[in-house]
Amino acid sequence: MGKPTGFMEIARELPQDRSPLERVKDWNEFHEHFAEAKLQQQGARCMDCGIPFCHTSQLISGMASGCPINNLIPEWNDLVYRGLWQEALHRLHKTNNFPEFTGRVCPAPCEGSCVLGLNELPVTIKNIEAAIIDNGFLQGWVNAEPPAKRTGKNVAVIGSGPSGLACAAQLNRAGHQVTVYERADRIGGLLMYGIPNMKLDKKIVQRRVDLMAAEGVKFVVNANIGTDVSAAKIKNENDAVVICTGATKARDLPIPGRELKGIYMAMEFLRANTKSLLDSEHKDGNYISAKDKHVIVVGGGDTGTDCVGTSMRHGCKSLTQLEILPRPADSRQADNPWPEWPKVYKLDYGQEEVASKFGADPRVYLTTGEKFVGDAEGNVKEMHIYDVEWTKNEQGAFIPKRVAGSDKVLKADLVLLAMGFLGPEDAVLTELGVERDPRSNAKAEHGQFTTNVPGIFAAGDCRRGQSLVVWAINEGRGAARECDRFLMGASNLP
Repeated sequence: MGKPTGFMEIARELPQDRSPLERVKDWNEFHEHFAEAKLQQQGARCMDCGIPFCHTSQLISGMASGCPINNLIPEWNDLVYRGLWQEALHRLHKTNNFPEFTGRVCPAPCEGSCVLGLNELPVTIKNIEAAIIDNGFLQGWVNAEPPAKRTGKNVAVIGSGPSGLACAAQLNRAGHQVTVYERADRIGGLLMYGIPNMKLDKKIVQRRVDLMAAEGVKFVVNANIGTDVSAAKIKNENDAVVICTGATKARDLPIPGRELKGIYMAMEFLRANTKSLLDSEHKDGNYISAKDKHVIVVGGGDTGTDCVGTSMRHGCKSLTQLEILPRPADSRQADNPWPEWPKVYKLDYGQEEVASKFGADPRVYLTTGEKFVGDAEGNVKEMHIYDVEWTKNEQGAFIPKRVAGSDKVLKADLVLLAMGFLGPEDAVLTELGVERDPRSNAKAEHGQFTTNVPGIFAAGDCRRGQSLVVWAINEGRGAARECDRFLMGASNLP
């Protein structure tokens, strides 16, 4: 602990994001960066707690408390404070294969469980994490490190999202020959096509993919396993298979008028936008444009926010975001104590941009849709909505109840459904005969990651359901360890 009184003397600071009205004019990352001296100051706020909840991951009330990959946060905070950046990078890479991703898109459960957060604002952990890895690349400290020898074992990883990439990186480190299969035309899964460029620049994703390729990982794109490519053939050609296909089956909104043109699943909208941006800077027109349209986003999570931010950059005419849950409180409530994840209101980047341009947060809480209405050509033109209140049914479960007289009609030229995901798609799991749990996910115990089929493992959202990037990395690393143990009888992987 470099500065014992740092947490008493130094206030929490974050670098200012680019102005909302300026950043909506481009697709560049909106976060600015602190100078080294300022980062060292922020690192000095870390108390080096006797029990550092920030890196001791726990699930409390169903949510992550602390870092799911057990980042050695107090150690690298202290190293940054002392100016030992290369040593900090080494500590960071011991637990996290991709800190350049988590430092940008993770909601930072570590900060929610920071002990300083009991009576002060928590340490700026996420910002320091991103600075460590960005500085490492800038200084040339992050280089390809292929394994010294190969084991002769071949492993297929199906899916190239964060769990698949983490799994591949670890198995390659153990000396196995790893081939990653991706059905899209670029590697990265959610990281490439699910998260918009302004939140995670795709050059940063590609930089890490290129590094892994230089270390010996093989990547195969346009390979839709279970559909265009036989999953059984992949299994027969390899000594083990790890399924990391994600939970990509989206939740729909089956109300009257759903068949109208102009209503899309959020990922369809986001994927097409990023692909067109990367292919042609939108010159090919192969994307769903929100320009000059009245946009409604249904769903209040990160995916909904990304739809909001993307629509703002297209130049939408208006934007409304519907959320069936109540507005979170401004501060922790009695039933949400530290170190639980703080369920508090915040203005995320997309909503901040809407508020700057149109004057208010676009979110409308405790509201759901009744029907869509279209014009003579079959295009959506209205969404009829109503307010709800949450009441308990006879079984004691909370259900939404319609509030009488609350009906409203919203203009709608484009509706984006961002209500979460129900589980993995069926093709791979069905062909390989993998058992499912009651939620339709691959049945495999966390920590073991073994399915009912010998030699086949499952990790990430296809096993646990929709979750955080940092949980995907946790699972990918864990599945790699157990796969290595299966192949070699023992494993030195963490």
